Order: sequence, then structure tokens, then C-alpha cells
Amino acid sequence: MKTKGQLEAEISDAMTRFEKEYMGRGPTETRTFFVDNMVLVRLRGVLTPAEHQLISGANAAHGRQLVKQMRTELIEGARAILDVVIKSLTKRSVVSVHTDISTVQGERIIIFVLD
Repeated sequence: MKTKGQLEAEISDAMTRFEKEYMGRGPTETRTFFVDNMVLVRLRGVLTPAEHQLISGANAAHGRQLVKQMRTELIEGARAILDVVIKSLTKRSVVSVHTDISTVQGERIIIFVLD
């Protein structure tokens, strides 16, 4: 039987692989935390050079909005993949997924609510 820490590390590794393979760039740091029936994944250093350009240009507010919208759409499109990844590791189904990205910190939070 795996410890909580081992399972959190495995989810972190899987989420880093997902970001590299699906998003095209992996985070500089990934941490996972179990809280009740939730898996909280914190990914740091997720912005690409192109995204940095969008959020620092003359129209930075619009750029931040575009980055947030694009990242949300990509996660929604990959929902089935993420559900399989989390279920294969936790042996529990994903009920819902919530995510947001900070364009200031270059950090993303993903919360998986489990059954």
C-alpha cells in the first residue's frame, strides 16, 4: 500500500508529464496535496515564452485574458485524459475539475474532486 506522500509524488510526476506532452512545456515545479476528497495540484513555471510576450505587451490585460481562456479550453479538452490519469493512480473517479492560472506568478492550480 502506498503512502499519501508516495501517491502525491506519483500524481505530481503524472501531471508534469501531461503538461509536457499535452501543453508542450512542463512546469518548473509540481506539488500535489490530498485534502478530504480533493486532489490539489500546484504547478509553477507553466507559462511559455509566447505567453509571457502576450501578458507583457502593450495590451497586457487582453493578453492575460487570452492566456487564461486558452489554458482553460485546453484543460477542458483534455478532461478525459486527466480523469484516466487521476483514476488510475487514486482508484477513484473524478467528479469535477476546477482550474485557474495566475499570469502574474506563472502558476496553475488544478483541483480534482473525487467520488
